[in-house]
Amino acid sequence: MQNELIIVSDYCDKCHIESSFIDLLQENGLIDICFDEGKPCLSFSQLPDVERYSRMYYDLSINMEGIDAIHHLLERMDRMQKEIATLRGRLKMYGDLL
Repeated sequence: MQNELIIVSDYCDKCHIESSFIDLLQENGLIDICFDEGKPCLSFSQLPDVERYSRMYYDLSINMEGIDAIHHLLERMDRMQKEIATLRGRLKMYGDLL
């Protein structure tokens, strides 16, 4: 299945954000920009992340370094939650055997 794309300038116009903000996100490795017919685009799957980063940056005045730190902490928390779920499943399996 091919990713659906939105042109960065169109997204920025609709969401009232600066395209330089999108560039900052890419420079910090938080999103990937691809090109379609020479135009920079975002995949639809990245839009929830871009919206979250945008709220942090514009509404909460969190700088890019802070957004990057929050991103890494959220990823770590997600991995830990998955690990906890796996461990609970194993414990349940052993509890059922007793």
